[in-house]
Amino acid sequence: MIKRLLIYVLILSLIIPMFSCGSGRRRDIRTDRIESVENVGRNRRQSRLAKGKSVIKMQKDGGVYHIPCKINGTEMEFIFDTGASDITMSLTEALFLYKQGKMSEDDFLGTQEYQIADGSISEGTIVNLKTVTIGNRTLENIQASIVHNLDAPLLLGQSALAKFGNISIDYNKNEITFE
Repeated sequence: MIKRLLIYVLILSLIIPMFSCGSGRRRDIRTDRIESVENVGRNRRQSRLAKGKSVIKMQKDGGVYHIPCKINGTEMEFIFDTGASDITMSLTEALFLYKQGKMSEDDFLGTQEYQIADGSISEGTIVNLKTVTIGNRTLENIQASIVHNLDAPLLLGQSALAKFGNISIDYNKNEITFE
């Protein structure tokens, strides 16, 4: 029942901004956690890593590095953001994954408050990503946040990066290596 309510809240959060007269200012979430409203199932299961190195080509766009990832088997391009505490995605990507059957009601875990780069507080929905794959490395059951915004960037943050272990970056070649 609560999970279904969270899904309805997400859908309403998607529709209401379309009719609001707000400033339309884009919010850039840098997910510094303030407090947990509900923190269910954070470490329910262990993650697994493939063996061996994985070298991934990064694309630089305006000083920001993007890397290809697969979330629950769906290819996406994330901003490599060591300053973000979680993987974050917008309502747009979350609804796409849900409609494609790549996320289910059981993956919605609760809500949490975050501090945005401008200092304001925003609420996000916590979800469980069944798989996060980068190169030949796959993590299972990784917590992520859905930003209640249609155009928030996809951020690859510490909830995944820390689990990959040793990471090195070659800025001359635009490569990231997971060892």
